[in-house]
Amino acid sequence: MNSTRRFFTRVCLASICVSCLLPALAAAEAKGASSKKMGLLLANHGSRSATWRNSLLALEQSVRHALAANKSIQGIKTAFMEYTEPSIATRLKEFDAEGFTDVIIVPVFLTVSPHTFDDIPTIIGKKVDPQSLEMLKIEKIERYTPKANTVIAPNLDFTSMLKQNVLRRAKALSSNPAEEGLVLIAYGDETYEKEWSALLNKVGDHVKQETGIGVHSHGWCGHVAHYDPKKTTVAIESVLAAKKKALVIPVLVAHDENFQIKIIGNGITKVADNKSRVEYRPDSILPEPLVEQWIIEVAGKYAAKIDSQGRVASNP
Repeated sequence: MNSTRRFFTRVCLASICVSCLLPALAAAEAKGASSKKMGLLLANHGSRSATWRNSLLALEQSVRHALAANKSIQGIKTAFMEYTEPSIATRLKEFDAEGFTDVIIVPVFLTVSPHTFDDIPTIIGKKVDPQSLEMLKIEKIERYTPKANTVIAPNLDFTSMLKQNVLRRAKALSSNPAEEGLVLIAYGDETYEKEWSALLNKVGDHVKQETGIGVHSHGWCGHVAHYDPKKTTVAIESVLAAKKKALVIPVLVAHDENFQIKIIGNGITKVADNKSRVEYRPDSILPEPLVEQWIIEVAGKYAAKIDSQGRVASNP
């Protein structure tokens, strides 16, 4: 009988001890959650053009107010991968110095490229890609593995956004769709040329369906085309072989004088009767509300999925 009483006494004491510990455990868990400090890094390609860089900084300011409502995200910065500061490494060092425990990296790039799949992960220490390492060495891009937990969000599905963006810009240039053709000039990518071409063809088909513009073509102005203005000329002339006028739209994230003015502009000047047969505005994708909306949404999804240890529980 005494042994039975002792057994139940131990059980009761154990229960009391656990009950006493529960509030302390809950408080510790709450403290761990509240000690988290989450940041957002908008990472883009970078450019020597101040106009280009200012467009990306303006994008940061455009989303800052909306993201302020998300109490989990306590800081937002913009980083340029190449050519200029602040670099990705510089910004991650700042996040570390400011005590951030988690950083969501959102790549602001046009469709797929080695930059988001290989270069950025290599820069932040999540991957060791030989080609990326060589590129970083040549371009003198610093690598830095942050103390903060980092997660890279997926690229924006640019197809839907570009259809609306290019359609709006094409309508602004158009005066007689039945006599016009559309020319899309993008940076291009040697590794993913098939994907880039498919994207531009989908955008061109959408504009045709919505406006009555009969034909479209596309060309590259970046390294895949060796920055050659003639590639723009060829793309325009292919449209003018069937139509009286070509509407030329730069499918570039932001405005860079070297591309919109020098490369594309010089390509246009080589077209015969270009002043009467070519309509062109040296604009860019940005500013674009749909890009801002995407950043806000993807940042919110990832912030919600980062657990108390600072790791992504699952993809959105």
